[in-house]
Amino acid sequence: MDDMDFTKPQAQTAAASAPFKASNSRFYKPEVAATLFKSVGREDRFTAGQKVFVEDEKASKGGLFSRNATRMFYLAEGEVALTIGERPLDVVKAGEVFGEMAVISGRPRSATATARIDCVAYSLDAPELQAALARNPEFALMLASVMFDRLRFIAARLASRPRAAGVAPMEAKFFEPHMVAELQEALPKSAIVRFPQQTLIFREGQSGSFMYVVKAGKVGIAVGATIVEVVVPGGTFGEMAVVDQSPRTARAGAIDECELLAIDRASLLHVIEVNPAFAMALLKAVAERLRHMNNQLQ
Repeated sequence: MDDMDFTKPQAQTAAASAPFKASNSRFYKPEVAATLFKSVGREDRFTAGQKVFVEDEKASKGGLFSRNATRMFYLAEGEVALTIGERPLDVVKAGEVFGEMAVISGRPRSATATARIDCVAYSLDAPELQAALARNPEFALMLASVMFDRLRFIAARLASRPRAAGVAPMEAKFFEPHMVAELQEALPKSAIVRFPQQTLIFREGQSGSFMYVVKAGKVGIAVGATIVEVVVPGGTFGEMAVVDQSPRTARAGAIDECELLAIDRASLLHVIEVNPAFAMALLKAVAERLRHMNNQLQ
């Protein structure tokens, strides 16, 4: 049996640089985004110089830009500039998606978006996105894959650093008990797996066919010499291998005796079709993991 040592870095493969924009990911498919947004989204038009949304804007905040405070956009025509403070960040061009993180995470905007020229866009809020995912679950996996590209880049940088002193691992819980119960009902009985305390579940570089939701116990996630996450009941891990068939980027091991739900790709797509709220919770889990790991690089 493998010894689970979260302080011992495992072999790492070189990671490509990860982009800020979703469209720069190798997993982004503009035709998939266009079909979804144009079929269920709201058409929006912006004149040159008009702000689409503003930095630090909250979902509940009123005012001039509140109409777009919690919407994500597919840009059909034009260009949109993204800035943080007065600093240029990026330019969104036709065929690209932007503003998705605020919708997925429910957190304030991290940047300001301004139309550089006259623009035509299609937008979705969180309830509209969730409804759309039931009809097109592959879009949820595409969004998750885009975020995983960024996670892989951050994981590679963390793995090259010494253990971070005084940095507490994130405690991840994203599914309420009723959602875990509903998920279990949708899966075969063989989906329930158990691991004894201090057992390695998987290591970096391995291929994998399953993601996991914790029913009982705790699972530790380590990147290099840093424990980045402790997954408690209601939490999920190992999604990358299922969503985009990529090798594992971290080690996972049972801190306590654990009971898990193992979910393969076909089962995940079925669950999203039946209960798209699971897809939204999964995307939020990935977004929170991205935010936490990115903070460790500051």
